[in-house]
Amino acid sequence: MQNIKRFDDKPYMTIGIIVVNIIVFVLMSISGSTLDAQYMAAHGAMYPEYIKDGQYWRLLTSMFMHFGLMHILNNMVVLGAVGQIVEKAMGHVKLLIIFLVSGMCGSVLSYIVSAGASGAIFGLVGALVWIVIANRGFYEGISRQQAVFMVILMIYYGVSTQGVDNWAHGGGLVGGFVISIVLYRKKRYNKYNIN
Repeated sequence: MQNIKRFDDKPYMTIGIIVVNIIVFVLMSISGSTLDAQYMAAHGAMYPEYIKDGQYWRLLTSMFMHFGLMHILNNMVVLGAVGQIVEKAMGHVKLLIIFLVSGMCGSVLSYIVSAGASGAIFGLVGALVWIVIANRGFYEGISRQQAVFMVILMIYYGVSTQGVDNWAHGGGLVGGFVISIVLYRKKRYNKYNIN
């Protein structure tokens, strides 16, 4: 019997998160410059002084803010590629939980050590690494070596690019990996191979 594709197999949470990020970016671009740090801080980006004043909601809103076209383009490409694999492996709700929790981990670590925030995308990469490990080093065409190489490449990009918040990336990566250990369970297939 052939695999039967269900609506649940579609990565609509990943697509939804991408759409929300694009809408926020377009709205921010219409009313100002997303490359202007003061403008971004005034509209919800991470800024340590505001967090100290009790504006903790910035730990969440900063996950949906991007500084310039290349920033959002790079993040959405990675989110689209990695998010759909993680969503297929773990489901829609767990993908959202990983995105939000790892993003918050990145924001908190970024606040403690530096300024700015961006860790949710790295959190999904951390989740993917755990999924590959849990499946004996291979999942959806991705090997353990490829997953590790992806992490190394993303870390290298962060370290070699000026203005990138590597503390947020590291916090998100670790947060996504750890929460995935708790949330991920390998899917079991019945004898007809129907999901």
